[in-house]
Amino acid sequence: MSNYRSIFRAGLLAGQTVVVTGGGSGIGRCTAHELAALGAHVAIAGRRIDKLHAVQAEIAEATEGAARCTTHACDIRDEEAVRSLVAAVLEAHGRIDGLVNNAGGQFPAPLAAITAKGWDAVVRNNLTGGFLMARECYVQHMAAHGGAIVNIIADMWHGMPGMGHSGAARAGMLNFTETAALEWAPVRVNAVAPGWIASSGMDQYPESMHATIRAMKDMVPLRRLGTESEAAAAIVFLLSPAAAFISGACLRIDGAAPNAKRIWPEVGRGGSTPAFDGFHLAATPKVLRDA
Repeated sequence: MSNYRSIFRAGLLAGQTVVVTGGGSGIGRCTAHELAALGAHVAIAGRRIDKLHAVQAEIAEATEGAARCTTHACDIRDEEAVRSLVAAVLEAHGRIDGLVNNAGGQFPAPLAAITAKGWDAVVRNNLTGGFLMARECYVQHMAAHGGAIVNIIADMWHGMPGMGHSGAARAGMLNFTETAALEWAPVRVNAVAPGWIASSGMDQYPESMHATIRAMKDMVPLRRLGTESEAAAAIVFLLSPAAAFISGACLRIDGAAPNAKRIWPEVGRGGSTPAFDGFHLAATPKVLRDA
């Protein structure tokens, strides 16, 4: 039997319950696996119950049933559905120690081509839904018992050309993180901003973007893409006791991509750091395998 090869000590999160939205694929799936490997019980949420059931089965096999994983179908844009989701997690687990606000999505389009409906759909997915999840976890449990929230945003510094709706929503989520860290203390609220991560989500973009995706590594000073495990490790750190005095912060996982400047012609010096990949079920996105 293979299991998640976490850099954190065994049993780090034993007995805790962590909710992971968008837990059926990508960074959410990877994070759910690492949390379970560290002893946490996980409640994974998403819109497609079949994907959640698949991850639930993976976790049960990897941990030999030691980690309890429950699945919860939910559209996080629906306020009543979110209230019901959090209540269902509390009924199933009795507690919520952590929330990984990972669910989100967007589509490529220049600003001038984005309709009001398209803008609203992305903002509700990437900002409003995350707020609703965090608020309900806080109101229904964390206000009385404490906890930690990690909001997953994106590399939106200096704008997000081609995905301005998502950039605006992610920037709003960062500001929400900073506000909640004050209003909800001692509940800790932080953000993780993944850059270009080699994740299954890359295969959801149209073929017109494939060349751009394959060229991304050349725009990163560390000259590679990140792994799902590297994003998950940052999330786990912010949920862990080691981050007990960290709140209102944002941890970038991007290989310094936003630091590349047109005035400085070199993007790094051609070398890279070894990638960390502890996820035993990780797979290279098809768009990168076909390069």
